[in-house]
Amino acid sequence: MLNLSKKILVAIDGSPQSDKAAEEAVRLASVSGPRIKSKIYAILVLPGSRAPSFTDFFPSPPATERPDWEEKRKRIFYVVEKAAAEAAIPLQVEIVYGDAADEILSFAEQEEVDVIVIGSSGAGRVKRRCSAASPAESPSTPAAPSTSFAESPPNHHPSHRHPRS
Repeated sequence: MLNLSKKILVAIDGSPQSDKAAEEAVRLASVSGPRIKSKIYAILVLPGSRAPSFTDFFPSPPATERPDWEEKRKRIFYVVEKAAAEAAIPLQVEIVYGDAADEILSFAEQEEVDVIVIGSSGAGRVKRRCSAASPAESPSTPAAPSTSFAESPPNHHPSHRHPRS
């Protein structure tokens, strides 16, 4: 029997747009049917780098090492974790540091994802980076010609709400 799979990458930042993108990613994975085993990668790109620069006189710890991180992480990933669990879709959460467009495309290439789902506010920059006409326009990020982009629908209302703090 032929074993097909679909890898879906969704950019998450805790905004309403990324919540819509998360639901769209789960919907795309769910409509694939039982013959296609889908997996969702939820990626959060934090600015900067994990390690403070030695030029920082008073470096603050990375966001993921602050005392309130676990509570923030739960709020940021709440919608995608809940929706994926309800639909029984495997989910892998990734947290990286750097430029959002570069990190999303690099991860997509590394994991050979089929679809990237991004909320409407972040889709344009990633699409432009991916479809750069020449290597000079985007020297650090190779184009991903086999990857499709799906923006979350602008008028879709999330059925999963963040828990109130």
